[in-house]
Amino acid sequence: MTRVLLTGGSGFIAVHVLEALLTQGHSVVTTVRSDAKARMLTDTFPNYGTDKLDFAIVADMAEEGAFDEAVKSDPPFEWVIHTASPYHFNVTDTKKDFLDPAIIGTTGILKAVKKNAPSVKRVIITSSFAAVFSRNVGNRPDYTYSEKDWNPITEEEAIQDPSSGYRASKTFAEKAAWDFVETEKPNFTISTMNPPLVFGPIHPKLQTLDTLNTSNQRIRDMMLGKLQDEIPAAGVYVWTDVRDLALAHIRAAERPSAAGKRFLVTAGYYSNREIADILREQLPDVASKIATKGGEFPEGYFGYDNSRTKDILGINFRSLKDMVKDTIPTLQAIGA
Repeated sequence: MTRVLLTGGSGFIAVHVLEALLTQGHSVVTTVRSDAKARMLTDTFPNYGTDKLDFAIVADMAEEGAFDEAVKSDPPFEWVIHTASPYHFNVTDTKKDFLDPAIIGTTGILKAVKKNAPSVKRVIITSSFAAVFSRNVGNRPDYTYSEKDWNPITEEEAIQDPSSGYRASKTFAEKAAWDFVETEKPNFTISTMNPPLVFGPIHPKLQTLDTLNTSNQRIRDMMLGKLQDEIPAAGVYVWTDVRDLALAHIRAAERPSAAGKRFLVTAGYYSNREIADILREQLPDVASKIATKGGEFPEGYFGYDNSRTKDILGINFRSLKDMVKDTIPTLQAIGA
């Protein structure tokens, strides 16, 4: 059993990390923004006492010293898994809503661990393929992206629109984390997870149709008959299952060979058309409400190298069909 601090525990990715940690017998303290969020997680995982699942309130991770108390524990933490970061496009101020929480939150947890949690040896950070992929150069059919690549987005580009703000927030936050380790030389190592679009089952007690993570919204919209005329383009055509991503976080903490590395956590290619085809097959009652045109995979698209995730973390990725099949009942449970 390992004592683990998990940040942002009610988030889509984090709750799957939490579930996997608890299933494996670890003892977890997770940060949440409010007592209400803590109660929702307690209701989701009712079979665990406070020795296995406990909470620390961090109302605003962009505040200086936000994690200073959360990192203190008896027994002491050995791992920190930092997933907390905004991923939604309902923003009014890109710097305040995206950049500050991501960057200050990431550097803040690292500062707090170094200052107050000397027992921590591993810190795993949820970054994104957005910190790898360069949108400005197009689909690059002759190029293969890997962990060596960085998004070259600038601060000026970051404030242009929420989408750019999100990509910048993940890029700047991850770079800040690696810079911290380089300059501060803490007693712990870090690894970063860089997934593209993340799909998969939700926990019905934690989400509503209106609060779904952005990726799963397209499955919701197809199930609700909102895409009857044409299936939209995906934008980015690589994906991963949230359960595989959760396991990758834990494997990275467990395995010494993962220390000091980035991980491109992707199952491979997909298209919205493929998701629509699977939904029509699985849900014949709504098949007529899902468009049959649009959403195809584009001609000429970049390659990806996920060999590090497979070789070091040992991830065997789920198929798109299995993801959709497993996601359907969880969305139906909240009204889709």
